[in-house]
Amino acid sequence: MRSKSSFSILTRLLLLITLLSLAGCGGGDSSSGTGGSAGGSTGRRAFLSMGTAPVGGAFNVVGGAIAEVLNEQKGDNNWKVQAKGTKGSQANIRGLSDGKLQLALSNSAISYFAARGESSWDKKYDIRAIVTLAPNVAMFITKQDSGIQSLAQLKGKRVVVGPSGAGFEMFVGPLLEGHGVTYDDFSPMNNTQSGAVDLLADGNADAAFLGGAVPTGSIIQACSSHDIFFIPFDAKVRETLVAQYDFFQPFTVTKDKYSDLTDDFAGLNVGSMHLITSASEDEERVYQLTKTIWEHRAAIASKHPAGKAINEKNAARFTGTEFHPGAIRFYKEIKIWPEAAVADAASESAPAAAVADGETPAAPEASADATKEDAGKEK
Repeated sequence: MRSKSSFSILTRLLLLITLLSLAGCGGGDSSSGTGGSAGGSTGRRAFLSMGTAPVGGAFNVVGGAIAEVLNEQKGDNNWKVQAKGTKGSQANIRGLSDGKLQLALSNSAISYFAARGESSWDKKYDIRAIVTLAPNVAMFITKQDSGIQSLAQLKGKRVVVGPSGAGFEMFVGPLLEGHGVTYDDFSPMNNTQSGAVDLLADGNADAAFLGGAVPTGSIIQACSSHDIFFIPFDAKVRETLVAQYDFFQPFTVTKDKYSDLTDDFAGLNVGSMHLITSASEDEERVYQLTKTIWEHRAAIASKHPAGKAINEKNAARFTGTEFHPGAIRFYKEIKIWPEAAVADAASESAPAAAVADGETPAAPEASADATKEDAGKEK
């Protein structure tokens, strides 16, 4: 027979467990992950983690700027956004998939293949775009005395193709293949952009794939110390790549951007930076996030030039990853969603060509003069 003291202890323990259970189930003040409320003033607070990239690249700075503005200008939205350093686009996409992240920055070429389960991805990742950000304008350069005049002449050479594990092969690969070159045709080398310039200077590399911002610091560095030749893209191949892959966009680099350019360079945006989320993220929350980013885009631009890309022509530009319904709803409201723009143009002037559901008209040729945003290739 139990004593009264042991019965009393057991009763107290049961009571404590019951109280703790009630506290855990009833109206807590924080939440994270997908689904649920939009983090409104009457709902639970939403903690949203945004994946960026390692310190030193533009992704980390841009993500911090967006997070700061979302927190400073949240209004009635009861959220807390935290930018987190990661290994970059690939890690961010996996983080969205496993619920460790709710928002992420990514290169749109890497997102393109992730959404389709192609290239080096192990499966299809159910991601959605929120806003298209700054372009990533990249090119192959070499010393003028190297004898390399075309991408086909990279065969048998030592070529720096970006940092190891950064996923650059997802846009470098198609670009080279369009010119009849594969990674097996040359000796690929991995290094940072500044490291690539050093390898060119030392004669340990014959060419390097560099880019990001226009102008790009590493290319300026190379031009200041050597006579640099910008290896041209074949015009027909460039046109075919733009038509074949939604993340490629023609981009003219004007000759004043680099000292060794004698003419404007017909370049490529090889994958814009964009903000993405999981397809299962709450629609109202994404709507409010998109609205806040748009309405306070000037504040983001004041913290980093990439914010200038949040404009009528670029924010809703399709780069190969479907937009989230919450973002689409907001862009339609402000009439910058491509379908709405076409409809407005048709009603105000001459008949315009119809745009099918989900399609986006091809982006016009961009130039370094028109878009000076930091492309922000993560490092």
